[in-house]
Amino acid sequence: MCSTMSLKCIIFILSLCVSSHLSYKIRRSKGDQIAESQSVLDPGGDILLKWRVDYTLRKIQFRVEFSDKAPEYKWFTVGFSDRGDLNNSDTCLFWTDYKGNQYYEDMHADDKGKLIRDKKQNCDLFSLDKATGSLVFERDFDTCDDDDYIIEDGTVHVVWARGNDKLFTSKNLCLPCTASTDHGFVRVRLMTPLRKAKAKGQELHIHATNVKVPADDTTYWCKVVKLPDSMTEKPHHIIEYEPAITKGNEGLVHHMEVYYCDTDVSTEIPLFEGNCFAVDRPNITKTCSKVKSAWAMGALPFTYPEEAGLALGGPNANKYLMLEVHYNNPQMRKDWVDSSGFKLLVTSKLRKYDAGIMELGLEYTDKMAIPGQQKSFALTAYCIPQCTGVGLPSDGIVVFGSQLHTHLTGVAVWTRHSRQGVELPYLNKDIHYSTHFQEIRILHKPVKILPGDYLETTCIYSTLNRENATVGGNSIQDEMCVNYIHYYPATELEVCKSAVSNLALENYFKFERDFDNMSISYTAEPRANYLAIKPWTHLRAAALDTLYTESPISMQCNKSDGTRFQGDWEGLSIPKIKLPLPREPRMCPSKTKANDYY
Repeated sequence: MCSTMSLKCIIFILSLCVSSHLSYKIRRSKGDQIAESQSVLDPGGDILLKWRVDYTLRKIQFRVEFSDKAPEYKWFTVGFSDRGDLNNSDTCLFWTDYKGNQYYEDMHADDKGKLIRDKKQNCDLFSLDKATGSLVFERDFDTCDDDDYIIEDGTVHVVWARGNDKLFTSKNLCLPCTASTDHGFVRVRLMTPLRKAKAKGQELHIHATNVKVPADDTTYWCKVVKLPDSMTEKPHHIIEYEPAITKGNEGLVHHMEVYYCDTDVSTEIPLFEGNCFAVDRPNITKTCSKVKSAWAMGALPFTYPEEAGLALGGPNANKYLMLEVHYNNPQMRKDWVDSSGFKLLVTSKLRKYDAGIMELGLEYTDKMAIPGQQKSFALTAYCIPQCTGVGLPSDGIVVFGSQLHTHLTGVAVWTRHSRQGVELPYLNKDIHYSTHFQEIRILHKPVKILPGDYLETTCIYSTLNRENATVGGNSIQDEMCVNYIHYYPATELEVCKSAVSNLALENYFKFERDFDNMSISYTAEPRANYLAIKPWTHLRAAALDTLYTESPISMQCNKSDGTRFQGDWEGLSIPKIKLPLPREPRMCPSKTKANDYY
């Protein structure tokens, strides 16, 4: 009798421990690879999502914390979807019925956003931490359940919703039917890289100054700053940077960047602070365009490898930087005041290597375009072996970071890497890419690129809401396809980009004029001729795709001073990857339950 009661007591105590602390009590062993991060879910910053990635077990533990100001709820759900829609999402639902009974369920939404219970329940260890009011659960990277979202590296759209409805069942609970303040989504990189040792250096703070954020959905705020004399007198290295967000504004600040003003060393830049699109913004500040740091919600501090740092300051560099902050204010509140920015760690003790930034992708030109009314249209850019052959040192370079970039219609980006026709692992890949979430991502494993290697960057675009062609260019309404790779040691090669050859494009426009009766002008710029082609039928879109994938290319194989490396870079053939990378097998979880690891 006594032993039976003791056993029950032990079980009860253990269950309380699991319920209250499971998200932060991992039994670690040698070789465990654990990374963690966090992001606010709502614009007011009252709901905080924390996650811990176990790369050894291929699981992520989640913890949803609520502030004292967060509204009460009778049900709350959090999960994932392809683009942030509640429709067709995969969620973990906590709800209380009208009798006060609590339920924890793995659900998925149909195309109208109504919930259906999964046959297989994969919100493991799902519970309410009664001590803190936090919700806790864990998920495998890939449950191999067709009703579940596969968590991969890259952008993940985390969705959430809540309500105070009295429920007797969770079936057909409508997520989009909730008020706009009771649902939302954020973009994060759940596959957080392992943290490096904290760097030590001199702190440089660059931040906005008590900005009264406009009551607009989106605001871009710019501030020009001058480097301290100590950093202009001698060269420095940036060795780490991290965000410094005004407390309480975690849901307001969407992303930030610091740009170097790339102009003559003696040029003075006005210390402008205001809306980036203000008519009175000095034109000279547009030279502040070379990225030195970039952060987006959920991103960790960016730490450079111990052997490298990014050059900053010195007597031969311009003295000015510009901070750009993107404020996301969907509730259009008028009471936001913000002084967010960056904390950069810099050192005058220069490291062994200067880090560099190289541009892969398409030329900034109107020679390339995306047809209108396309659900998915690919443009591929080529950094050919001839360019890496003449531009890289014999020992090659080490890539440790990557920032993918398109404008408004980009929905996926990746860069393939091959050597002598044999494909190597992707340099970076984001199949849920969004232009609204552009961070410099630390690669999980540094990548060695040798002279003669081939890099192929593909961007996927969706133009269903556009009738006319979207042309390449600098305007936000135009398009780009770029991968800014961060590497060391810095080399002369700064741009390795391509576009369709001039002759091939001329022949294409002649065909459209002579055989398709389009209003093409041989003297017009490519932009005007692309816009003259309409409507974009399936046949016309397919013809343009064939032009880009089968025609010779023109290369920009450029040095940092803007000049090309010697050689004829026009009319070159597109290289072929002879032995593609085999598709990675899905790693389904074992039948052993997660409980066995705690």
